[in-house]
Amino acid sequence: MPTTLEKLIARHARYRADEIAVIFGDQRLTWARFNASVNRLANALQARGIGKGDKLATALPNSMELLVIYWATISIGAVLVPLSPLLKATGLINLLDNAEVCLAFLTPELTAALGDRGAENPSITSDNYIIVGGGATDYADLIAASPDTPPDYPQLQQEDLFNIVYSSGTTGIPKGIMHSHLVRANYGSHFAASFRMTPESVVLHTGSIVFNGAFVTLMPCFFLGACYILHPHFDVAALIETVARERVTHIMMVPSQIVALLQSPAFNSHNMQSMEMLLTIGAPLQQQFKEAVNAVIPGRFYELYGLTEGFVTILDRNDFEQQPGSVGCPPPGYDIRIVDDRGEDLAPGQIGEIVGRGPILSSGYYRQPELTREAFRDGWLFSGDLGYLDEGGFLYLAGRKKELIITGGVNVYPQDIEAVTLTHPDVLEAAVFGVESEKWGETPVAAIVLKPDVALTAVELQSWINNRVEARFQKLSEVVIVEQMPCNVAGKTLKHELKENYLANKK
Repeated sequence: MPTTLEKLIARHARYRADEIAVIFGDQRLTWARFNASVNRLANALQARGIGKGDKLATALPNSMELLVIYWATISIGAVLVPLSPLLKATGLINLLDNAEVCLAFLTPELTAALGDRGAENPSITSDNYIIVGGGATDYADLIAASPDTPPDYPQLQQEDLFNIVYSSGTTGIPKGIMHSHLVRANYGSHFAASFRMTPESVVLHTGSIVFNGAFVTLMPCFFLGACYILHPHFDVAALIETVARERVTHIMMVPSQIVALLQSPAFNSHNMQSMEMLLTIGAPLQQQFKEAVNAVIPGRFYELYGLTEGFVTILDRNDFEQQPGSVGCPPPGYDIRIVDDRGEDLAPGQIGEIVGRGPILSSGYYRQPELTREAFRDGWLFSGDLGYLDEGGFLYLAGRKKELIITGGVNVYPQDIEAVTLTHPDVLEAAVFGVESEKWGETPVAAIVLKPDVALTAVELQSWINNRVEARFQKLSEVVIVEQMPCNVAGKTLKHELKENYLANKK
């Protein structure tokens, strides 16, 4: 029997009609009401001739409309292309063109920035934009006369595309990662089991839902028919208040958000007592922060390492104390290997490239067969990440292959230096990257964000770190203090921007 998701919301509207489905601000929709909103938009899209296989893009901030668009798109067999509303016009056009988008839901600001590009690309014109928010009426006009009866559901197969998600960067060759209905259904069932979710769970999401990490909790929540609470944006005070008021059970956060949470005086066991899971995702979280979370709400901390392309390991809450520093092990049905540059398996404890496979593996990059062949080989995903397995099969990260620093012929892993740096009581965030050196080939440099109201010089900090790293080749050639780290929408620190800024300031 094919596993497809076009009727998922309708299913919950039938069997869980009066249960709360989605909360956004003061809007609280039951499954019946949410389904009616999805149907109105689905029927309106079909009336415009949109159907199976057509690509629909969104470049919107979090909103109830965005969730409706997601599920209306899926319900008619169209393909969802979620994009960041922070994109500049050139980057947005590049992705709209690559994905062959026929309709885009945009903010008024982006619509104005794009203008009418028909002369450049006939498929990207103002006729293909639907404006959402800012008092604009295009979206409201679109659904105004549309019925809330079920749309004409398409005949779908489990291999049909659910979405195309673009990787973090928007420069260079676009990498549109394809996920099928089966893959997204597996997100729903597998992560629900891994995170111990039930239909009675209450899931809160406070970051952007346009990056793939958001689907790690969104899909199991909607798959089960649980309650999904969406905030407009990350606000630590609002997060804590919502957890306490709504009895939130599950939340996913990126490391920078967790650091902010730990700094809040309202983060305590009383306010967070309903929590059953706090999951970190998107980038490595230093061990000291993990332990700080676990000290306040013990037995709730999970960590997920994964790639949008479709491989994950999960550190279960019950493994946290027994596997310090690990990012967990593959869930049932997933496999992992550590390989050298020749693709040969390495022994436990040896650092190499992380290679994995499993039931959520992408079918590849949209319209990029060469990139697909490079990353997906014989059913295995070659991650580009470095790590090692211990004797028990638990994974430990060592950084990105592209971020590896080779100084004097010796491999230096930025995470090792970052871990030492973050033990300084006045350091909030740290990122280490390599720059060219005439003497050593490359040398490590650290960009550091200090805690508020700290009087500490870069030279003092460099000396402190260099006195504590394990090896001479790990010593920093320089420390630069920055006000904040540049991050993408997924919360990952953009080290290439730090490096570019550093080099520009040296000229």
